[in-house]
Amino acid sequence: MAYDLEEQEQLAAMQAFWNKYGTMLMVLLILAAGSYSGYTWWKRQERVNAAEASGLYTQMQTAAAAKDNAKVQRIAGDVRTKYAKSAYASMTALTAAKSAFDANDLKAAKAHLQWVVDNGNDEYKSIAKLRLSGVLLDEKAYDEGLKLLGTSFLPQFSGAVADRKGDILVAQNKIAEARTAYLAALATMDDKHPGRAVVQLKLEAIGGSVPETKAAA
Repeated sequence: MAYDLEEQEQLAAMQAFWNKYGTMLMVLLILAAGSYSGYTWWKRQERVNAAEASGLYTQMQTAAAAKDNAKVQRIAGDVRTKYAKSAYASMTALTAAKSAFDANDLKAAKAHLQWVVDNGNDEYKSIAKLRLSGVLLDEKAYDEGLKLLGTSFLPQFSGAVADRKGDILVAQNKIAEARTAYLAALATMDDKHPGRAVVQLKLEAIGGSVPETKAAA
């Protein structure tokens, strides 16, 4: 009898608990199930989008190799419209900018690079700003190019930024400042750096002395 009574008390307590909190628990369970379903759908859709964007990027590389600028620009537009938040959007924009530049369409090249500057991650932004400064150099927009190079870059781009500053300063006939910029670029490059020899040639061309490398010293 004591056992039966205890069991009845437990059942009564459970019933009272369910009567009080049952509806809320059901709502929470439904919300949890919905959240999980939504999360799994989102992850699945993310994988599908990445695969589709990757396929378009592969097509773009083929078109770029064939110098089919019209197709490159079309694919870049498709990727930006459909997959703007993916890394492929910045990758295709950079490729499209190079294709447009090679086709002498500086306006389109600048638009693609500016989009990456505004929307890409820090690495892609740094690449885009460096390339955009090169386009501005070609357009003789020297002050604008130097201003852009004065913005933030990831540390690994410091040598390339100083090198590009030197190029712009040479174009402005500011030779002393250009020497300083090239020396700053060399200071970030060891003797095995692939760009070091080019910077040395630029420095020597404007009458600068090439410093000894650490290895030589």
